[in-house]
Amino acid sequence: MIYEPDDDSFLLVKQIKKLAKGKKVLDMGTGFGILAETALKSGAMDILAVDINKEVVSYVRSKGIKAKLSDLFSSVDEKFDLIVFNPPYLPEDELEDEETRRITTGGKNGYEILEKFIIDSKDYLNKNGKILIVFSSLTDKNKIDEVLKENKYKFECLEKKKLFFEELYVYLISRD
Repeated sequence: MIYEPDDDSFLLVKQIKKLAKGKKVLDMGTGFGILAETALKSGAMDILAVDINKEVVSYVRSKGIKAKLSDLFSSVDEKFDLIVFNPPYLPEDELEDEETRRITTGGKNGYEILEKFIIDSKDYLNKNGKILIVFSSLTDKNKIDEVLKENKYKFECLEKKKLFFEELYVYLISRD
């Protein structure tokens, strides 16, 4: 199963168009590949898309984008100017099937994958590098803010979007 772009993806697309030109970009958890494609069309100088799903990696490669299989940063061995991530961020739902859960669920509380990403990402950023993420109010926003502060990141909320049952947040993150 490949994650189809939705409101969260489109919020990131809007920001990538402003930030990607001339940058070396990592699209973490690429899914459909829309973020990598947007970075390419916006003038990124180099793009790598990674995902934990083999089907996704093959699909994104078929679009002419450099892609590799990776569980977060497990197969990444370079640094980037911009890392974009539309993570699975919803809290665990016991009724959700395994395949869907893999692309939507960020852990028991929803923030565990994003927390691991934040902790590990500093080793993959070039000097003055930035991170662009999106997550939901169904994930503990205070916990995400706390993890960013603990890891000495500066961050700002670039945009919020209210949906029927949640609010989406787009964060721009950088090192202190």
